[in-house]
Amino acid sequence: MEAILPASDAATAVAAYLQQHETKGLLRFITCGSVDDGKSTLIGRLLHDTRLLFDDQLATLEADSRRHGTQGQDIDFALLVDGLAAEREQGITIDVAYRFFSTEKRKFIVADCPGHEQYTRNMATGASTADLAVVLVDARKGLLTQTRRHSYIVSLLGIRHVLLAVNKMDLVDYDEGVFEAIVDGYRELAAQLGIEHVTCLPLSALRGDNMLQRSDAMPWYRGPTLLEHLETVDVSRKSSELGLRMPVQWVCRPDSSFRGFAGTIVAGEVQAGDEIVALPSGRRSTVARIVTADGDLARARAGQAVTLTLGDELDISRGDVIAAAHNPPQVADQFAVHLLWLGEHALLPGRPYWLKIGARTVGATVTEIKHKVDVNTQEHLAAKHLELNEVAYCNLHLDQAVAFEPYADNRELGAFILIDRQSYATVAAGTLDFALRRAGNIHWQHVDVDKAARARIKHQQPRCLWFTGLSGSGKSTIANLVEKRLLAMGQHTYLLDGDNVRHGLNKDLGFTDEDRVENIRRVAEVARLMVDAGLIVLVSFISPFIAERRMARELFGDGEFVEIFVDAPLEVAEQRDVKGLYAKARAGEIANFTGIDSPYERPAHAEIVLESAAEATEELAARVLRYMSRH
Repeated sequence: MEAILPASDAATAVAAYLQQHETKGLLRFITCGSVDDGKSTLIGRLLHDTRLLFDDQLATLEADSRRHGTQGQDIDFALLVDGLAAEREQGITIDVAYRFFSTEKRKFIVADCPGHEQYTRNMATGASTADLAVVLVDARKGLLTQTRRHSYIVSLLGIRHVLLAVNKMDLVDYDEGVFEAIVDGYRELAAQLGIEHVTCLPLSALRGDNMLQRSDAMPWYRGPTLLEHLETVDVSRKSSELGLRMPVQWVCRPDSSFRGFAGTIVAGEVQAGDEIVALPSGRRSTVARIVTADGDLARARAGQAVTLTLGDELDISRGDVIAAAHNPPQVADQFAVHLLWLGEHALLPGRPYWLKIGARTVGATVTEIKHKVDVNTQEHLAAKHLELNEVAYCNLHLDQAVAFEPYADNRELGAFILIDRQSYATVAAGTLDFALRRAGNIHWQHVDVDKAARARIKHQQPRCLWFTGLSGSGKSTIANLVEKRLLAMGQHTYLLDGDNVRHGLNKDLGFTDEDRVENIRRVAEVARLMVDAGLIVLVSFISPFIAERRMARELFGDGEFVEIFVDAPLEVAEQRDVKGLYAKARAGEIANFTGIDSPYERPAHAEIVLESAAEATEELAARVLRYMSRH
């Protein structure tokens, strides 16, 4: 008969057990590999053999195995992970499937990533938080193109530990030679990609060989089993060497007597009295208190969420970084980055996006695609734009400086996403490599004669009148007439016409979407300088994309930018086409012609809408002048 513990001892034992499980380490890992390499089977077998399934889950698995399984009367372990109906019907993994499980030694979060190339962005999502990757290879097929692709993404996202699982060894008669040949090839690949730690393991996920126990069928293998490696591998990063890093998530001020900065320490440690620097401002202070819900701490380390109070009143906002003063991260506004494009629409250099790094959001523009990377071969390719699932090495410009560290040193301060400004969808994930220019190296030079002084001497209010519309809508005709009337009134003006500018400043640009974006960026910057000179500048460009017109508007002060939409039906614009451009476009002689095979995005909130097919040009010009006199 078993001894019954006293109630107090039982409570103590339960508390100790709970404490043990609460303090166990957590390993996040992914499984990736080619289609039908057995990723889902491996995870399903791991969950089943570690006895982590409830009775109802096991019953459902058995029923699903009979209905959708591929193992006859046996259990199909892949069905535990392939949760989407399409996955079960097609026998493939489409989305990332996350599973949590725990053993006596460790807690785990595993992400089963899809193998198909069109789901590269799904795999990157799963890999972005992982510490280890299990790369599966079918022993019969060896290293495939997908193996190279997945390993490249693993290295790109900073996963330093790879477990090469050579699966289906039972189908090659557990041949050691087959295993060693695959291992030699993969170690060479890993060295090329800079993957630091590779462990190689022969197994059969379906039969359970070397999963939890060493297989009698492979006595030549003397390494750890799959579970042993997952339970013992050391994936810790030496973050303490970086010094304190804490992105501020919230400024806590419940009353006038308390002002604290809340966040999670992502590297290093801090104690009261330490000198810190707030970035990007560069202001310094000392830590007064380390506040938590359970009381003040003497010291806090990476991974802890705390609130810091400082000895001085510093202007610190959400997204700033509090760092060790003796070893702070860099501050910059231009970077070399790796970018994985996630958007359905192409990345166009020069188009503005929002960039989110930690808790900070700033404006961003990809200024140049240095090269695109073929993720299957790692070959560098020339590119002017990026499509869905493509990876490139780019130059990135921000409209504000941010504190950062290279992704290889600090994931939290080196990773970012790009967000579309119209839809607010996440369109890219990226990693910072190094700064192209330190933010402190270039400053605005003070000049005594400013825009206001230039405007006063001209007795006018500087403005940008931005005429947009289809080719043939009447933009240039109306803009020309408006300028003539302004000049007759004694105003100082300049007209930037799309055709004329392409003879000089923009003569190197074509009519692809990428070149159209750069065309508008350049002319908007020129228009901004002209407004700064005190002029009324009239811009007559098709400017077909909302994003670029918004980018142009944001260069100007309140009230300085007036968007004028010259609205004409396509058929009217074609009738007016004295150059015959529409006819050539419809005949296929001109590519990327707005209104025919390139879209025009109508303004939704233009200050002035001119229906050029309904009114005379003189009246339309007069309407623009009346608007200016009222404002």
